[in-house]
Amino acid sequence: MPVPPAPSDRLSARGWAVLLVLSSAIFLEGIDISMMGVALPSIRADLGMSTSSLQWVVSAYVLGYGGFVLLGGRAADLLGRRRMFVLWLTVFLLFSGLGGLATDGWMLIVARFVTGVAAAFMTPAGLSIITTTFAEGPQRNRALLVYAGIAAGGFSLGMVTGGLLTAIGWRWVFFAPVILAAAILTAALRLIPHDTPPERTGAGYDIGGTLSLTAAMLLLVYTVVMLPEVAPASTAATAVAGVALLALFVTIERRSRTPLLRLGLLRSAPLVRANIGAMMLVGGFVGFQFVAVLYLQEFRGWSEMETGLALMVLGLDAILAPTLTPVLVRRFGNPAVIVTGLALAVVSYALFLRLGADWTYAAMLPSFLVLSVAFALSYGPLTIAATDGVAEEEQGLASGVLTTSFQFGSALGLAVVTAVVVAGSGADGAGLDTFRTALLVPLAGAAIGVLVTGSGLRRRRGSAVAAAPQADAAAEKVSA
Repeated sequence: MPVPPAPSDRLSARGWAVLLVLSSAIFLEGIDISMMGVALPSIRADLGMSTSSLQWVVSAYVLGYGGFVLLGGRAADLLGRRRMFVLWLTVFLLFSGLGGLATDGWMLIVARFVTGVAAAFMTPAGLSIITTTFAEGPQRNRALLVYAGIAAGGFSLGMVTGGLLTAIGWRWVFFAPVILAAAILTAALRLIPHDTPPERTGAGYDIGGTLSLTAAMLLLVYTVVMLPEVAPASTAATAVAGVALLALFVTIERRSRTPLLRLGLLRSAPLVRANIGAMMLVGGFVGFQFVAVLYLQEFRGWSEMETGLALMVLGLDAILAPTLTPVLVRRFGNPAVIVTGLALAVVSYALFLRLGADWTYAAMLPSFLVLSVAFALSYGPLTIAATDGVAEEEQGLASGVLTTSFQFGSALGLAVVTAVVVAGSGADGAGLDTFRTALLVPLAGAAIGVLVTGSGLRRRRGSAVAAAPQADAAAEKVSA
C-alpha cells in the first residue's frame, strides 16, 4: 500500500493574498494600540486633559475590546465572517478618523471606545476566516504563524511609528490608521470570499446570554483596568458583580435552545490550557514593556524616539514566527514549542532584573532578543492550539475566546504592574528597586504559563507511553 504524501503547507497565490489582507488588519490593530502610548503626552497638552482622564484614552479602547470580543466571535459564526469583518473594519476606519478630528477629551474617549468595539468584532472574524479558509494541519499552521508574526510585529513597531508620527502631530497617530484601513478594506472587498451564515429556523437569538455576557465582560475588564486607580472596596464590588453576571450567563446558556456559547467548548483541556498560556504570555509582555518604557524614559531620560528604537528589536518576532517557528513545530510538535517559548520569556525577564542606573543598551539587548524569540515561539502556536479541532461553525467563537484571553491578559498584566509601580514610587518617581519588584509580575506570569502548558505536554507524553505497549501487542498479533 503506497504511503500518502505528507501534507503540504504551501499556500496558493490567492491564499497568500487573502492571508496578507487579514494579517494587515491585525497589524493595523496592533500598531494602533502601541502608537497611542507615545502620543499621550502631546494629546494631554493639546486638549488640556487631566492625567486621570488621559488614561481613559487607552482604557476606553480596552474596555470596548474586552467587553464585546466574545460577542464579536459569535456574531462572525452566526451572521457571516466576511460581513462582520468588512462592516467593523469600516467602523474602525470612521472612528479612528473621528479621534484625529477630536477637539475635546470626551470626543476622543468616545471614539476610542467605539474603535475598541469595532476591533472586538473585526479581529475574531478575521482569525476565523483564516481557520475556515485553510485546511487544518500544516497549511493552516503556516497561515496562523504568518498571521501571528505580523500581529506581533505591528505591536512592536507601533512605538517607533508613533514616535515619528507624533513628531509631525499627534493627530496623525489616528489619521495614518485611516489610510491603512481604507487600503485593507478595498482589498478585502475584492479578495475575501463570501460565506453563508447557518440557517436559524425556528429559534431566536440568545438575547439574555448576549446581554449578561457582555455586561459581565465590561465589568470585569473595568475592574482590571481601574485596579491601580480605585479603592479596594470598589474593585471588590465590580469584580463580584462581574462574576455574578457570569454565573447568570452560565445558567442562561444551560437552558437556552440556541446558546451564545456552547459550554462544552470550554471543557476542552487543550483549549483551556492554550487560553491561559495566551493570557500569561501577553500579560507578561505588556507588563514588561511598560516597565522598560518607564525605566528608559523617566529614569534614564531617553526620548520617545530613542525608546522606540531601543524596543524595535522586539519586532524580530515578525521575521522568526513565519520562518523559524513552523520548522520547530513540525520537528518537535506544537506543545513543546509553546512551553519552550514561555520558558524563554522567564529567562528574558530574569535577565532584566539585573538592570542598573547606568546600564548600556548592550546590557539590555540580551533580554530583548530572548523575548523576541520567546514571543515568536509562543504566540502563533498558542493561536493554533486554541482553534485546533474546533468545529467550523464555532471557529469564530473559539477565536473570540482566544482574543478575550489576549486582551484580558494585557489589561491584567498592565494593571498589576502599574499598581506595583505606583505603590513603590516616591516623590521623585519610581526607583530601581520598584522596577525590579514590578518585573516579578511578568516573570511570575510566564512561569505560570510554563506550568499550565507544560502539564499538557506531560499528559501527552504519558498517553504516548501508555499506548506503546498496546501498539506492541497489536503488532505481535499481526506478525503471528
